[in-house]
Amino acid sequence: MDSAPTLSVHVLVFPWPRQGLINPMLHLATALLDAGVHVTFLHTEHNLSRIARAPPPRLRLLSIPDGLPDDHPRHYMELMESMCTTGSAAYRALLLSSLLSADDVPPVTCVVADGTMPFATDIADELGIPALAFCTFSACSSLAFMSMPKVFELGENPFPADDPVCGVLGMEGILRRRDLPRGPGLCSTEQAGGGDPMILKIGKGVAHSCKARALIINTSASMERPALAHIASRTRDVFAVGPLHASSRSAASASLWREDDGCMALLYGHGDRSVVYVSLGSIAVISYEQFTEFLSGLAATGYAFLLVLRPGMVQMASSALLREAVAVAQAGKANIVEWAPQLDVLRHRAVGCFLTHAGWNSTLECAVEGVPMVCWPFFLDQQMNSRLVGAVWRTGLDMKDVCDRAVVEKMVREAMVSGEIKAAAQAMAEQLSLDIADGGSSSSELGRLVRFIRELSIKS
Repeated sequence: MDSAPTLSVHVLVFPWPRQGLINPMLHLATALLDAGVHVTFLHTEHNLSRIARAPPPRLRLLSIPDGLPDDHPRHYMELMESMCTTGSAAYRALLLSSLLSADDVPPVTCVVADGTMPFATDIADELGIPALAFCTFSACSSLAFMSMPKVFELGENPFPADDPVCGVLGMEGILRRRDLPRGPGLCSTEQAGGGDPMILKIGKGVAHSCKARALIINTSASMERPALAHIASRTRDVFAVGPLHASSRSAASASLWREDDGCMALLYGHGDRSVVYVSLGSIAVISYEQFTEFLSGLAATGYAFLLVLRPGMVQMASSALLREAVAVAQAGKANIVEWAPQLDVLRHRAVGCFLTHAGWNSTLECAVEGVPMVCWPFFLDQQMNSRLVGAVWRTGLDMKDVCDRAVVEKMVREAMVSGEIKAAAQAMAEQLSLDIADGGSSSSELGRLVRFIRELSIKS
């Protein structure tokens, strides 16, 4: 990557305030720091107070209010409405203030904001600050979000059915209705008739992000070349710079939960590729019935498993029942933690399979390590990612819309032993390693991005 001095360049990085969307933008921030760029990372006050790890050296952290009380659950639509009012006003005031510059730090010369927050790039443009949009979804998912108005118009609403979808350009013959982005709740978009408000809101934001000076996507050309080409035709410029977590020389994480490092010691007691790692991400909530189906299916495989069980992840009336189920599992081959150091877990020789919600961060992290996946997606882009894993890349299995102990057992067993899946996963890992190495496609794009930001900063 281009490492020429860029000390007069100051980038403000502004992520959407959710765990899974903060981390990829933090990885971008550390990559820019590695290139000699001044970077300020903008959190909400609510999230800044919860961060469990110190930031990377030289990264400045600032915060603005999101307008919600501390004990608010911060569901997407409510958080978006508040960010578009209270948050956007505070953001504008911050850009106009002197807080962003100091004796040793120049004024902000460029903004990189999450593409689902149109106000962030719009306000920067109004103030004469060049703005780039960052897409935390895959290129294929981004294309699907942009296409949702047409999808709804064609009557191809997301629904758990295998009807083919024609409304997403370039993905004909791949997508089924069950693979389209959907809101929480299995049939939410079918019931909504005209389209799920949450999906349409995100789609509008993703489409608007194409109007920014450039669109940055945390993916690689080797993974999503056709989708990137379609997106490039709609934008001024597009940079495929991922997987960013593997590109930066200095590891970074903004975990909002304290990681249980003790699980790593337990992994060392197991043989190579003999443990199933299970994590359903930072947002999903499941029923007690679904939880027990998963536990029963995992136990029936005979493999040891490491399960992440966040507080509040299982929705139920009796905590005693949950404690009993956990105790029974732990008496067998289960190790259960509230939050795990996922990158370290996936890199460990003992892990042979990842049962995941198929969020884009988890998908990339797993792909880099060459670990086979079993995908059980919940909402949004997870449906698309699981389809890519199971039907396009063939690096794992797609278990969407099913929660049955026999299916869990069958798919986990297959992912653990299938030579074809292991070979595909390893081949993708090797290609991604080439992509992020010097001269690789993602490394070259990251260098081009730094030069682009420097040129914008000089012009501004």
